[in-house]
Amino acid sequence: MMLRYALQTVRDRKAGFLGAFVALLCAAALVTACGTLLETGLRGKIDTERYAATPILVSADQNVHETTVKEKKGGRTKTKHKAKPVAERAWLPAATVDTVRAVPGVERVVPELTFQAVPLVKAPGGPVPSYGHAWTSAALTPFTLTEGRAPQSGGEVVVDRALAARAGLTPGSELAVQSTGEPRTYRVSGVATTDRGDLAQQSALFFGDDEAQRLAARDGQVSAIGVLPVPGVAATELAARVERALQGTTARVATGDERGPVEFLDAAGARIKLVSMGGAMGGTSLLVAILVVVGTFALSVQQRYRELALLRAIAATPGQLRRMIGREALLVGLAAGVTGALAGLPLAAWLHGRFVDSGVVPVTLERTAGIFPMFAAVAASLLGAWAAARITGRRIARIRPAEALAEAAVERGRPGWIRSVLGVLLLAGGAVLVVVLGSLRTEPASTPVTFLAVVVLAGAVSLLGPLLVRGATALLAGPLRLAGPGGHLATANLRGNATRMASAVTPLALLIGMTCTVLFITPTLGDAARAQARDGIRAQWVLAAQGPGVTREAAERIRRTPGVTAATEIVHTSVRVGLTKYAAQGVTPAGLTRTWDPEVSGGSLDGFGEGSAAVSELAADQLGLKPGSPLMLTLGDGTPVTLTVSAVYARGLGFGDLTLPHGLVAAHADNPLAGSVLVAAEPGSGTGREQLADAVGSFPGVQVLSAADADAARAERQDAGAEINLLAMGLVLAFTAIAVVNTLAMSTAERFREFAMLRLAGAKRRQVLRMLRTEALAVVLIGTALGSGIALAVLTAFSVGMTGAAAPAVLPVAYAAVVGVAGVLALAATALPGRVALRVPPVEVAVAKG
Repeated sequence: MMLRYALQTVRDRKAGFLGAFVALLCAAALVTACGTLLETGLRGKIDTERYAATPILVSADQNVHETTVKEKKGGRTKTKHKAKPVAERAWLPAATVDTVRAVPGVERVVPELTFQAVPLVKAPGGPVPSYGHAWTSAALTPFTLTEGRAPQSGGEVVVDRALAARAGLTPGSELAVQSTGEPRTYRVSGVATTDRGDLAQQSALFFGDDEAQRLAARDGQVSAIGVLPVPGVAATELAARVERALQGTTARVATGDERGPVEFLDAAGARIKLVSMGGAMGGTSLLVAILVVVGTFALSVQQRYRELALLRAIAATPGQLRRMIGREALLVGLAAGVTGALAGLPLAAWLHGRFVDSGVVPVTLERTAGIFPMFAAVAASLLGAWAAARITGRRIARIRPAEALAEAAVERGRPGWIRSVLGVLLLAGGAVLVVVLGSLRTEPASTPVTFLAVVVLAGAVSLLGPLLVRGATALLAGPLRLAGPGGHLATANLRGNATRMASAVTPLALLIGMTCTVLFITPTLGDAARAQARDGIRAQWVLAAQGPGVTREAAERIRRTPGVTAATEIVHTSVRVGLTKYAAQGVTPAGLTRTWDPEVSGGSLDGFGEGSAAVSELAADQLGLKPGSPLMLTLGDGTPVTLTVSAVYARGLGFGDLTLPHGLVAAHADNPLAGSVLVAAEPGSGTGREQLADAVGSFPGVQVLSAADADAARAERQDAGAEINLLAMGLVLAFTAIAVVNTLAMSTAERFREFAMLRLAGAKRRQVLRMLRTEALAVVLIGTALGSGIALAVLTAFSVGMTGAAAPAVLPVAYAAVVGVAGVLALAATALPGRVALRVPPVEVAVAKG
């Protein structure tokens, strides 16, 4: 029977349930989109290109491993094994080739070299990753010549057909290539292609074996080994034999879809990033969705108090009422969940495309569109709708019929004690999160806590909303009365309908708090890092490259320029100490203290060189290091080294956590070229931009920047990072904005009878509209104050933890835009439904049933 009533209610009150439907639909679409990203990180396919004809591929282990053994009661032990990826390509000893060749069933073994090789030509279209190889490894794809011949000397190169077409190259053309050393001009000896067509994700340049070995700069090592089986030997069987032969080494054997991650390391790393990003976005989205959906259902049930009270008065039992409300919610949740799950698929495709365009996710990682995120979205919609309806309908179903009728006529004077206690607990929980956030000093640890704190504090606002609205109304009563009769009516509504107003304030506070946090978290950290870099860089000039980097010869030319006292080459990477990842830089030690000052607080940079390391105060605290301590770490390509700490410095944000010798980092990086070169000149020597530019004029793409120009370039990179953060959380913000409009529209659209009574009592149409605008303005002011307070508390704590100072970066124009957009949304969502409601003659509303 209650199911029939639920169906009838949904049919007859479509407008009343529309708001809940929209909230659930958006939540389902959001869960589907985030779930698809998460699934892509877990199961996204990475197709191989270069190794398409190689059934078995041997490569080096790309992970750092750590095994811990814990003693348990009863003499038992628990062994736990963890692995984390390294940042650069790991290489194999060349002797591994002979070991694999000796395995029974191997017909041919092809050693592979993969290294940076960027053609210095202008070609249409966007930049394409370009790699160099030895011509003998062309069989791994296989590549076959369509024009010309194979390289026969160190000055020749074969290019793939797609690159030849883009750059207009033919056999005999000259091509300048920037690899791991100085740029060199080669003669194109041939053009090659594969039987599967052109490479889609990369360009391939093939050199003679000796030249490829020179350019790779990895003597006695290979990047991978292709294994071709004897006819009749299954690839899986041979792979098992190769694994047994290589047991106890760092080599790993890949077959089938496992070959793609070996070829495209950035895609393999992006999987981990997507899992983390999808999980963080999904978790935040789910919390926001719960907050919004519960608030929407609370408003929906509140608007039906009179109807539900009458049902109680005609002997409907609490159980029947709860079942009816729950089944109504399930019907709405099912419809919204299915629709939202379907809408989430194109949303996920759009989001994945934006991540690819911004460089967060490589194009080689294919998006996975499975059914699991859709099922999760539908299940979350059903569960969320049912739980929200049961929670919000709990009181009306429990109290006595007479009390229900009384509460339907007049709103309760104060919220229930359970709601207030839960609100206080959430407020306390948010305060604890803010305190914890102030003690976190790493970005991976602080970022999720930051957004969790915003949601928890917004939840406290939701539960304590009626009390906050009444308190704010008391403060705003004087200014609101200046608006005339409309202001008096608005003040009375704010006081008498605080719960309804609170349902509109909550999403508005969440929108402003979350948006401000997303917008200002990156500038807060970036501005502090830039300030440290500005204070610490003593060099007047900086060499930067538009291409892969600045070569050693370019730096030497600068050092030989009259008036130059020091030139520090800087190459960036990341290393692991244990399993913990640290940003690191390699610097040339000669004249180091003339070009930069990281504010050494312990030890000295005098004598910094081979075997030395300098660490930030944060890294020193985390790792228990001091000057003279040994530092065991794993370089970017997985090579373990032990260095001696020579100095501890304070400007870790500006200069990274670890500073290592340039030669050590460059020898173990995929791109050994300097990302920048700091140049110090003798004061009064007259050495300036023109003299330095003349010195490096023969090196393509190298620019001379002033210190201010270099700082501006860092600011541009910071803005790009902020855009990525905004993109990652953009769906959550859009959902919250929709919730603001949805809630306010619901709140206004259900006030037909109230508006009609005001009109019949003598109020004019423009006075009612002025009342609505004044109410909306008050809601915007309250929501802005609460949202801004949440964002300020969270950003201040983040700043204290990450920078050591309570100095959040708030951009006035951006903040004004956020508040302005929120205000426009609130006013539009109130005014438009209000005008529609006022079109109906008040007499018709007064005599209408219900």
